[in-house]
Amino acid sequence: MALIVQKYGGTSVGSVERIQAVAQRVYKTVKAGNSLVVVVSAMGKTTDGLVKLANEISISPNRREMDMLLSTGEQVTIALVSMALQELGQPAISMTGAQVGIVTEAEHTRARILYIETDRLSRHLNEGKVVVIAGFQGISSNGELEITTLGRGGSDTSAVAVAAAIQANFCEIYTDVPGILTTDPRLVPQAKLIDEITCNEMLELASLGAKVLHPRAVEIARNYGVPLVVRSSWTDDPGTWVTSPKPQGRSLVNLEIARPVDNVEFDTDQAKVSLLRVPDKPGVAARLFGEISRQKVDVDLIIQSIHEGNSNDIAFTVTTPILKRAEAVAAAIAPALRSQSNPKSEEAEVMVEHNIAKVSIAGAGMIGRPGVAAKMFATLAEAGVNIQMISTSEVKVSCVVDAAECDRAVTALRTAFEIEAGEQGSKGAGGAGGEFLTPHSARAKRPATNSTHYSPPPVRGVALDMNQARIAIRQLPDRPGMAAKLFGLLARHNISVDMIIQSQRCRVIDGIPRRDIAFTVARMDGENAKIMLTQVSTELGWGEVVLDSAIAKVSIVGAGMVGQPGVAAKMFEALAQNRINIQMIATSEIKISCVVAQDEGVKALQAIHAAFGLAGSEKFVIPA
Repeated sequence: MALIVQKYGGTSVGSVERIQAVAQRVYKTVKAGNSLVVVVSAMGKTTDGLVKLANEISISPNRREMDMLLSTGEQVTIALVSMALQELGQPAISMTGAQVGIVTEAEHTRARILYIETDRLSRHLNEGKVVVIAGFQGISSNGELEITTLGRGGSDTSAVAVAAAIQANFCEIYTDVPGILTTDPRLVPQAKLIDEITCNEMLELASLGAKVLHPRAVEIARNYGVPLVVRSSWTDDPGTWVTSPKPQGRSLVNLEIARPVDNVEFDTDQAKVSLLRVPDKPGVAARLFGEISRQKVDVDLIIQSIHEGNSNDIAFTVTTPILKRAEAVAAAIAPALRSQSNPKSEEAEVMVEHNIAKVSIAGAGMIGRPGVAAKMFATLAEAGVNIQMISTSEVKVSCVVDAAECDRAVTALRTAFEIEAGEQGSKGAGGAGGEFLTPHSARAKRPATNSTHYSPPPVRGVALDMNQARIAIRQLPDRPGMAAKLFGLLARHNISVDMIIQSQRCRVIDGIPRRDIAFTVARMDGENAKIMLTQVSTELGWGEVVLDSAIAKVSIVGAGMVGQPGVAAKMFEALAQNRINIQMIATSEIKISCVVAQDEGVKALQAIHAAFGLAGSEKFVIPA
C-alpha cells in the first residue's frame, strides 16, 4: 500500500461531470489499497472571475481582502469533491488550508509555507478517509489566524509540500496535458511526451515557461526527495516522472524559506577564450562553435552580449588540457569574422586567459529570490575577489575568478551561505549529483525499462520566455564590489534578475577600467529598473542605462549535454539557418539560452525543436 498525494487543477474540476470523474479516479486508487490525500484548485476560471469582481469594486483591492475572497474558490471545490466521493461510498472529509495546518508567512497574496501540522491529517487518513485539501492557501503564523494565499502555482506548491510533510511515496499532478512535453504544444503541436526528467531539468523548464509544474513545487520536491508524476486527467496514461535526489535530512520547519543554497562548487582546471569585436549578425556563433564541435572541443560556459556599435564579444571556458585546440580554432576563425558590410571594421581579437577558476553556488531555493545572486557578489567583493565572468541558471550562479583567489572565494561563500565543509562541492563538480529517487524506489507502478542505467539525451526540451526585458549598463567600473552594488540595489527593490552577461571587452576611461554589463528582468519590472538605475548612475560611476523590451529568450535544457561537444553549435546553426540573430548567450551545465528579437521568438523555438528531432508523431491539443 502506498501513501499518495494527488493534485487536480482547475480544468480537471471545472464542472460537476469532471468532479465526478475525479471522484471515480480517486475511488479506484483507494480500492487498489492506497491511502490518499487530494489537493484541488478552484473550479475552472473561478479565480479569474473573483479577481474580476474585486477589480469592479476597487482599482487597487486590499491584499488581505483579496486573500479572503480568492480562498473561497477552493473551498467550493473541496466540498463538492468530498460529496462526490461520499456518494460512491468512500469516506472523505474536506479541509481548508487552515484546517489542515498549512502555516505560512504573514504575507498576503504571496505567502511561503513555513510548516505543516500533520496530526489532524494523519488521524483522518488512519480512519480510512480520503482527505480533500484546498490548495493555494494557508494560515498565518503570527497568531492572528489570517487566511493567506500562496500566489501563482499555489495548488502545485500545496500538494508537494503536503507530500513532503507526510512523507508520501509520491505525488501525482493531474493536468490537461499527458505529462511534460518537449515544448509548448500550442506552439509545436507535435511536441513529444517525456517519460522521465530530473528535478534540475524540470526546474529550468518550469521557470522558462513550461507552465505544467510551478517552480516552487519542483523546488520542494527536489529539496525533500518527493518523486512527482505529471499525468492527464482524461486518460490512464503513465505520464512523466520527475525524479528527485535522495533527501539529506532537511528540516520540515521553514519549509519554503530554508537556505536557498545547498552547495558551493569550484573548478580550477579552466581557461577562458574570448573573441572581441565579432560582427553582430546571424551565423557568427554557429560558425565559431560549429568548428569547435568539429575539433571535438568540449566547452563549459559560453557568454555573448551586444555592445555599442553593434559588435559582440563571445567568451567561453574550456578545461586546460584542450586549451591549445580551442585557442587554435578561435585564432583561425577570427579573421573570417570581419563584418562583410564594413570591411574596414576592426578584426575580431582573440584573448586567452590562463589561471582562472569557476566558482558556483547551487541550490533550488534561489528561484525567485532576488537577493541570492546579490549576496554571492557581495561576498566575493568583501573577500576582495574580482569577477571576470558571470553565468546564471535557475539552480546555479557561476563566476569566473582568478585561480589564485579560488580558495578565498570558496571559503567566503561557504561561510556566507552556511555550507558545512563536508557539503562543499569539489573540484570539477558539474551539477547537483547525488543518488536519485526513481519511481521504482517510490514503489510506484510504471513500465520497466530495458536498462538500469539512466542515460538522458542531450536535450530534453525547448522553452520560450516572451516576458523578459534586457537592461544594459555601459561603462561599469571594473572593480570588486560593483556587481554587488548593482544587483543588491535590484534585490532591495524586489526585482529578480535572470540572465547576467558581463562584457569581456575592457576600456580605460578617466583612468578607470570599465566594462559593459547586461541582464534580463521580467518585462513588467523593466521600466522601473531602468529609472532606478539611471538615478544612481552618477553616484555609482556608470554610464548610460539602456532598456530593450522587445526581446525573447529561447532555451534548451538537458542533463545529457554535459560532455557532449556540438549541442550549442546545433542550436546556433538552427537559428542561423533561419536568419535569426543571437543578441545574448548564457549557459550552465544543463541549459543554453539565447536572447533574440521578440518577433522571432516563436520561429526560434520551432527551429530549435526541429533541429534536435524532438517532435513526435502525435499532435497534442490542450482541452478547452
